[in-house]
Amino acid sequence: MKLPLAVLLTFMLAPMLRVEADPQKILVFDFYFDNTSPEPTSAAETARIKRISDDLRTALQKSGDYDVVTSSETFDSIQQGKCSSEELAAAQKQGAALVACSWLQKVSNLILNLNMVIENAKTGEPLKGGSVDIRSNTDDSWDHGVRYLLKEHIFQKS
Repeated sequence: MKLPLAVLLTFMLAPMLRVEADPQKILVFDFYFDNTSPEPTSAAETARIKRISDDLRTALQKSGDYDVVTSSETFDSIQQGKCSSEELAAAQKQGAALVACSWLQKVSNLILNLNMVIENAKTGEPLKGGSVDIRSNTDDSWDHGVRYLLKEHIFQKS
């Protein structure tokens, strides 16, 4: 039986033409709020942290690059821009290949900094990440900061 050349080439080349990879399982922790300002954390800031954490998970899932899993565990530290060993262990326990650790540092009501790192859950090797400064402590500025962080640092194809 002779197959037409087009059909034969389609079967031979189809695996090489696949551009999209399967989404990787990622454990995404809530943003850690590092309030270094002289002002106490407000109820509005606490609510924003929860909201932007949920928005981050939703955006990562919708990207198609990640299969987001969550954990009820929380850890109260960021170790110089890396996920902690406890966070890596929690990701492995959930069967995630990746772990996302994010934190927001509040210097003042004018100066805030959003940060995120995605690491290999087994090795702790950083794979993607970035930092975005925002100016003002409002819902809009926090939302814009998360969108910009994702667009410019996480969703950029290497």
